[in-house]
Amino acid sequence: MEQTVYHIPALLDESINGLAVKPGGTYVDVTFGGGGHSRAIMQRLGPDGRLVGMDQDMDAWANRLDDERFTFAHGNFAYLKNFLRYYGIDGVDGILADLGVSFHHFDDVARGFTFRADAPLDMRMNRAASFTARDLLNNYPEERIAQVLYLYGELRQSRRMAAAIVKARPLETTGDLVGAVRPLVKPSQEKKELSMVFQALRIEVNGELDALRRLLSQSLEVLNPGGRLAIITYHSLEDRLVKNFMRTGNVEGRQEKDFYGRLNTPWRVVNARVIVPDDQEVARNPRSRSAKLRVAELISTDKQKPIS
Repeated sequence: MEQTVYHIPALLDESINGLAVKPGGTYVDVTFGGGGHSRAIMQRLGPDGRLVGMDQDMDAWANRLDDERFTFAHGNFAYLKNFLRYYGIDGVDGILADLGVSFHHFDDVARGFTFRADAPLDMRMNRAASFTARDLLNNYPEERIAQVLYLYGELRQSRRMAAAIVKARPLETTGDLVGAVRPLVKPSQEKKELSMVFQALRIEVNGELDALRRLLSQSLEVLNPGGRLAIITYHSLEDRLVKNFMRTGNVEGRQEKDFYGRLNTPWRVVNARVIVPDDQEVARNPRSRSAKLRVAELISTDKQKPIS
């Protein structure tokens, strides 16, 4: 029986180097997945180091590390601060997030993340959640579906697609969805545009951007001074939030300056230019093509809050 790969970590060396792992430090991989990034962090930890691997998909539990320094936390990183408090962790020295969808989610066609196979309209990262893509497509009003497609998929045909989806109700499978929107997609752009449709719905079903905003905000509260935040994004919506936050301390990119006109930010940007995969990595792992890594270091400021 052929064994499938759960996930190939993107920008592995670059992200681990960006964390500047200290042997005795405490770190959190908030998107544990197949554990690739976590294993690399663990290799740099000493006997007193500690690593928490978080994932909202319980399938990742099978990849947990057999090491007393490692703790697996099943949950959404939007609740990072609560999980750290639960495990008695007062502060961490680094947070890593790889926001990409894993090979596992695409390969498990029954979960509905891909248009390449007919499957139930699911798209839940956390299978314990009740809200699915089927609920969205069959119950959202047409205008709201159009907004989801436009905001999260940046699709110019969002209104026409929403109308076609409502007309095709009830939709039960990914094939039903593709059948509804395919007439509005240019054949030469079919793969790209269908991918954007599925991306938009996945983001809405899982509340991905809201969870990212909450993670960024909580990083100010849980990181120790000098701690590193390393985030890998895959589309412009995520990257814009991360870039703004690391430059200004807020996701809107609102600049606040001190008396001398200097930017008042709790962060020092580590990589002035975004880090992207080289040609060799893209050849090994085509899904990393759109990956972007940004790293920032928390400086000690009065904006930092206690974890509890």
